[in-house]
Amino acid sequence: MSPDTHAHARLLLQLCPGVSLKEEAGGILSARYDRETLPLGKFSAGARSRAAELASGVQIFPARARDAPEDKEILDAGRRLALHGLVEYRLVGADGKDMAIIEPQMRDYAPRLPHIDEATPLVLSRFAYLRRRGEDMVLESPRANAAVMLCDARLASALASLAKPRTAAELRAEGMFPGAELLALLCDCQMLHPFDAGKGLRASEGDDALLLWEFHDLLFHARSTNGRHANPTGGLYAHARLVPQPPAVRPAWPGPAIDLTKFPGASDSACAALLRARHSERVYDDQHPITLAEVARLLDGAARIVSRQSIGDGGGDEPGLDIAARPYPSGGASYELELYLAVGRCEGLPRGFYHYDAERHALVAIAANDRQLGALIDDGQFAMGAPWPPQILITIAARFGRVSWKYSGFAYALILKHVGVLMQTLYLMSTEMNLGACAIGVGDIDLFSRITGLPFHVEGPVGHMAIGSRAADGGSDRL
Repeated sequence: MSPDTHAHARLLLQLCPGVSLKEEAGGILSARYDRETLPLGKFSAGARSRAAELASGVQIFPARARDAPEDKEILDAGRRLALHGLVEYRLVGADGKDMAIIEPQMRDYAPRLPHIDEATPLVLSRFAYLRRRGEDMVLESPRANAAVMLCDARLASALASLAKPRTAAELRAEGMFPGAELLALLCDCQMLHPFDAGKGLRASEGDDALLLWEFHDLLFHARSTNGRHANPTGGLYAHARLVPQPPAVRPAWPGPAIDLTKFPGASDSACAALLRARHSERVYDDQHPITLAEVARLLDGAARIVSRQSIGDGGGDEPGLDIAARPYPSGGASYELELYLAVGRCEGLPRGFYHYDAERHALVAIAANDRQLGALIDDGQFAMGAPWPPQILITIAARFGRVSWKYSGFAYALILKHVGVLMQTLYLMSTEMNLGACAIGVGDIDLFSRITGLPFHVEGPVGHMAIGSRAADGGSDRL
């Protein structure tokens, strides 16, 4: 790469293919895509004129006049469009060719170009990975707030050189990344990070909590939840036209079968009766909502700490372990799961967001504005496909380090197993109490982080469950 390739690069904000803007009456702009309409709000005449340029790209770096009000409006619109995956940022070299396309993955993201100290060693994040997507090569990371599509194949080789710490001055001297713009963007996206020789490669990337994560676990967590990627999720039946649905019941294996129906069943078992009575309830009785006393009993039976003990003294091959046991099983006695309640309707408990203190058997209020609380509850309603919001949405969050401190290779998978047994425990307690309950498959980990102030890799959602008073007319299923 010649030094002029990156010199004086420009950063453009541009609508994604298939997205268009339409001006409505009263200066309102809306985005049109996939037969959907997204209102963006009212804009000044200057901003509406600039917005028309988004189809081909509006230059945001180098900036024209940073205090131009219409430019600020365009950047604000870009952040709103980024929330829905409708814009991208193009880094264009002096030759007019695209070097990289930055695809926002998180709400409100807009790239910045931080100053790069030429003497500071930089190294590729251990969570970054390069993959083929169609005919493109894309650099991604579960830590990143954007994905970066590389438009120049030579950049992949240049990135490989950053497997070991290199300074910008060294890279430029060797003909790699002659300009600082792409390096700055990759640092802003958390694909690159400064290297601290005193800490080493792994520890210099982040805090002790991040140190405990393995690559595949953090990737699985970030990509199997909402909030930190812009990929389609949910019941989209993406493969329905490609392959038939697998059968509900597995075809029987050939050979002799031992008939078990001649033996006594479990019809007289109270446990079996409770298991068979359990089902998902998506509709609740808002005329007679769940009560604080019922919430207390549910949490006492399903999640309260029942004993505390310490095993080992730390003097042998294995360190000592502090255990706070709950009513459900947990691998290695980790008990890393915490419950947070988004309360919409509950007799005796004000609307709000609460943490369940399992040791004190108490609810502790956490400050959340009504917009954030409403977003949590609305997400639960949408995920269930329910006609009305849940009365209470329980977020099951994990303190990830409690498991990864001990286990390697399968820490996150183990956490998900724990979520399953806790969900079943909550289901059975709800059934025994004649409450409605419904497990929910996905939630927004970034929204939880915004409410609690906790970094997503320290403590975050791994499961959700709606609970409420059971509706007289049903609204249940066997799932």
